[in-house]
Amino acid sequence: MKGASEKKLIGRNALVDFATALLKSGGFGKEYAIQSAELLVWANLRGADSHGVLRIPRYIEMVELGIVKGNAEPKVKHEFGAICRLDGDLVPGAAGMSIAAKKAVDLAVKFGIGLCEISRTSHSGAIGYFAEKIAQAGMIGIVMSASKPLMVYHGARSEGVSTNPVAISAPTGDGRNPLIFDMSTAAVALGKVLAAKDAGHPIPRDWGVDAEGVPTTDPGKVKALLPMAGPKGSGLSLMIEVLVSLLGGNPLISAALSDKKDNGFNGLAIAVNPLAFGLSNPVAQDVASLAQAIKALPPAAGVEAVFLPGERGYLMAEKRSAEGIPIAMGTARRLCEEGIKRGVPVPSELT
Repeated sequence: MKGASEKKLIGRNALVDFATALLKSGGFGKEYAIQSAELLVWANLRGADSHGVLRIPRYIEMVELGIVKGNAEPKVKHEFGAICRLDGDLVPGAAGMSIAAKKAVDLAVKFGIGLCEISRTSHSGAIGYFAEKIAQAGMIGIVMSASKPLMVYHGARSEGVSTNPVAISAPTGDGRNPLIFDMSTAAVALGKVLAAKDAGHPIPRDWGVDAEGVPTTDPGKVKALLPMAGPKGSGLSLMIEVLVSLLGGNPLISAALSDKKDNGFNGLAIAVNPLAFGLSNPVAQDVASLAQAIKALPPAAGVEAVFLPGERGYLMAEKRSAEGIPIAMGTARRLCEEGIKRGVPVPSELT
C-alpha cells in the first residue's frame, strides 16, 4: 500500500453519489443521505477535509448505535413570535440544521429576525454551509452548534466544554460570494485531528492533550482538544452552551459532567433580514463595498494576498471542482471497506 500521506483524486459528482449510497446503505433515509452527502462534499471542496467524507463511517456507526435515526421526524416543540424550538428526534445533523436554517429565514421574512433552536440532532458538520444558505437568502446568518465535552476548560486537566463552532455570514449581492466566517472555539477542529490520523501526520502540540492532560503530537493519543486563545476560547464555548443548549431545553455539558449522560447535539440558526432596518442603501451593497475596501489593503511582508472570510474556501472549491477532490489514503481505504461491506459500488478513483 502507498504511503498514508498520499491522496486519491475523485470528482465532486462521483464523491457525492458514493457518499449518498454509503449513507443510504447505512440506514439514512434517501433525503437525509442526499443532504448529508452534499454537506460533507461541500466541506471537502472547500479544503475542510476534517468535516468531509472521512466522517461517513462514524455517521453510519451512529445510526447502528441508535444515536442517529435515519427516519427521524423533527417537530416544532414551541413557537413564540420570531423564536422557534424544534425537537430533532435524533435527525442527521445536516438535515436538522438545514431545517433550522430554513425556519430561521422564514421567520425573518415575517418578523425581521428569526431564531430557531434544534435539540436532539447529531453532528452538524461544517456549519458555514448553513450560514451560506442564510446569506443566499439575502440575510445575515449566525449559526452555532453544541455537543458533549470535547475540549479542555482553561485551567482544568480534562475536557469540560464542547468545541462549539460558530459561523457568521453576510450577502454581498447577486453573483458574488457571501462573506462566511466559520470557526471553532477549540485551537483546532476535532476533525483536523482525525484527518491528521488518516493522513499519518503528526499534529502541533497546542492542538490537544492525552489521557494525562499532557500536550501530544500524536493524533491517535488525543483525549481532549485545547481551547482557542486559552480562557477566551473556553469561556466563549461555555456561553454558547447557554445559548444553544440551555435555551433549547437540552443541556449537554452539565448532563455529561454531573450525570454522565450523553444528550446528543444541539444547534442554533439565526437569520437577520436587512430589509427590517429600513435603510436607503441595500446592506448587501454596503457589505460588498466593505469587502472591496478590505481587499484593497496592502498585504503584509511575506503575505500572498489579503483574504476575506470564506474566500480561501471558495478559491479552493474552484480548484477542486476543476482538478478533483483529494482524499487521504486512510480515508479512501475506510470508505472502500464500507462500500465492499455494504455492497455499494466503489468508484475506481478510490481503489
